[in-house]
Amino acid sequence: MRAQLFVLLLAVCAIPVGARAWSGDTEVCTNATLSGDYAFRIDGQLLPPGAPPVERQGVAMMHFDGAGGLTQIDFVMANGVPLAGPTDPTTGFHDHEQGSYEIHPDCTGRAVIHFPAPPGASTGAEIDLMLVLGDHGRVIHTIVSRLLPPGATAPVPASIHSDGVEVGIPSS
Repeated sequence: MRAQLFVLLLAVCAIPVGARAWSGDTEVCTNATLSGDYAFRIDGQLLPPGAPPVERQGVAMMHFDGAGGLTQIDFVMANGVPLAGPTDPTTGFHDHEQGSYEIHPDCTGRAVIHFPAPPGASTGAEIDLMLVLGDHGRVIHTIVSRLLPPGATAPVPASIHSDGVEVGIPSS
């Protein structure tokens, strides 16, 4: 009986210690985890129904304000041709892209980017992203979960992802 009581007491005492050790290793993220500029590489395909896939490759610089707002500039190619849209006359990058983001405590999240209308379109594109943060918020991995093309009323299937790293942080 004493041996069973001793084992039970030992097990009860070990639970809080194990729980504290585990929670100390768990990072909690918030919108403030993303703050500053991040450089992204973009790669993937649009998959329009009944048409051949459209390759997309590009780079982007996204600024997170730490409170759920974002701005972005990008340069994206579609089948080897630069995408149309308002560009900065000095850099050639598309500008005036803005949106919002939400980071969950488990370091997953989502974002939406609103693009200005390109020439000939009444509305700009809208892209929804699912994302995961790594390296204490210094790295971001995204995948497009919804892409509404400029002037469209329905999204098109897409298989596009991007990987970003905080600018100005030395790599280890």
